[in-house]
Amino acid sequence: MTRSESGSASAPAAPVKGYRPGYEVAAERILEYVVRSGLRPGTRLPTEKDLADEVQMSRTVVREAVKILSALGRLSVQKGRGIYVAEPEESSWQNSLASFLPADLRQVDELFEFRRHLETTTANLAAQRATPAQVRAVRDAAQRSAEAADRSDLDAFTLADEAFHLGIAAAAANMFFASTVDAVRRLQRQVTAIGLAGIAGGSLRVAAGQHEAIAEAVAAGEAGRAEALMAEHIDMTAHQFQREIWRRVVPGDDADS
Repeated sequence: MTRSESGSASAPAAPVKGYRPGYEVAAERILEYVVRSGLRPGTRLPTEKDLADEVQMSRTVVREAVKILSALGRLSVQKGRGIYVAEPEESSWQNSLASFLPADLRQVDELFEFRRHLETTTANLAAQRATPAQVRAVRDAAQRSAEAADRSDLDAFTLADEAFHLGIAAAAANMFFASTVDAVRRLQRQVTAIGLAGIAGGSLRVAAGQHEAIAEAVAAGEAGRAEALMAEHIDMTAHQFQREIWRRVVPGDDADS
């Protein structure tokens, strides 16, 4: 056998360009249907026949796609009952939410360390991607936080603060950042409600000023500046929380001394 013959014999057949198995296409279309229809975990899907009509594929291909999506944990096939959107499995992230101790200084430190990396990135991306409507929403939230700080209205400030940070996350135009920021904010609410009695009015005014500066950097499209200002803002908030928790752990002591 010549070298060319040997090479020909061992060379694998070239894949057909652009080819995808039908079950892959069907699985993709089924997931798109679930999202487009707003189906939540536990919701029943149409029958196999109707689902095949919906995604414009054969029942045989759809049946195979459903098996794959069931194995991946996206669908749940219940014999005699039908096809359902699967309940998400408990993840390590969910375990973290369940085991978080809002008065534990070490865990609060870890929370703010994570927040710093997360929200500096969202601020940077928001400055690059925010739509005019999103810029207005962020500016409005920053202004409301300043007005609440001037009145020393902690409840109003908290609502404005939530709107500001979630607005920045939304403007980053990445659903994973937005959902993660929302989860982290829920943990911080626990720290505020359980780990702390409240925040000093003077600190509210400083935080509100930082909100306004970040909002202007986002509006101006200054990604690096927005990121740096957010880092400064998170660091100040973390120090404030740490100091208040420390005072509760060691009454009469001050972490700054």
